[in-house]
Amino acid sequence: MIHELPILPYSYNALEPDIDEKTMQIHHDKHHQTYVNKLNEALNNYPDLQILTLEELLKSLKTIPKEIRDSIRHNGGGHYNHSFFWKIMESVKGGEPKGGLAVALNDKFKNFQKFKEKFSKKAANLFGSGWVWLILDKNGNPKIISTDGHDNPVMKGLTPLLVIDLWEHAYYLKYQNRRPEYIEAWWNTVNWDEAEKYYQEAKSKEIA
Repeated sequence: MIHELPILPYSYNALEPDIDEKTMQIHHDKHHQTYVNKLNEALNNYPDLQILTLEELLKSLKTIPKEIRDSIRHNGGGHYNHSFFWKIMESVKGGEPKGGLAVALNDKFKNFQKFKEKFSKKAANLFGSGWVWLILDKNGNPKIISTDGHDNPVMKGLTPLLVIDLWEHAYYLKYQNRRPEYIEAWWNTVNWDEAEKYYQEAKSKEIA
């Protein structure tokens, strides 16, 4: 399996004014492409690993040969995280969740505003580079977590529903050091339909 850069599901300028066109172009075409290239390079001499999906690779990091494990973790993680990040955003979205996810967030956090405040605070306070996620834990309950570098919930057997990229290259051209401003703007881009889809898929697996 040759891993490939996914095509953006919208144009580079679709998320303006919240996320600018130049940032999206560099972020997708340069940063994400580099992770894909380096992942394929790491797998070049390991045909038995080339047949695995990206998610299978990340779930089995402990069994990956030591000499390429860090590269798979960083570059495979970067590829997965960015692919997820692009899909969880969309133009003319934002707003609030509906359906089962909305009910779950209200049960856990009392209301959407309290969830948003907790998520934003965790994102603003994350030290260095990383990601903040809304996930379902192993009991099927929503939870806010952060991961460093390009680590992600899949590596821990958890189900991601929503994520914000907090590496500086995700926002520095427009927001410089004003991370909280970027976080607040990012909420306007959230594709809650996609998050609801992930939620329903996870719940259907629980029932099965």
